[in-house]
Amino acid sequence: MGTARFLLYMTLFVAVWLIWNAVAPEGQAFDEYPYIFLTLMLSLQASYAAPLILLAQNRQEMRDKVIAEQDRQVNARAHADMEFLAREVASLRMAVGEVATRDFIRSELRSLLADLDERARVEDEQPESGRNPPAT
Repeated sequence: MGTARFLLYMTLFVAVWLIWNAVAPEGQAFDEYPYIFLTLMLSLQASYAAPLILLAQNRQEMRDKVIAEQDRQVNARAHADMEFLAREVASLRMAVGEVATRDFIRSELRSLLADLDERARVEDEQPESGRNPPAT
């Protein structure tokens, strides 16, 4: 009833009704000028249209409620997922803070290499008598 097609058909029906009853020969016009029968038919159609429109609105309201509830559930799941991921990222950050980085390992290896070089240099500078004889 709320479509453009219905409105077009209803307009054509009323126009044909009015034209026929206005220009038809004397004995063939079935609804004279005040068009009482046409008014009665339109009132009957309106009395059925109003409840149908209300029913359609109620059904649409129920659909909207279901969709809103589904959206709320999806949002709640997404929120829970985001909180879980935020906790995971925080735990990963804490774990990475405890893991030795590449730069830290390189600096430690350089320090150990420098210590070994220093020991080797010190041992090379010591006289032969200060060294322990090799075991045979």
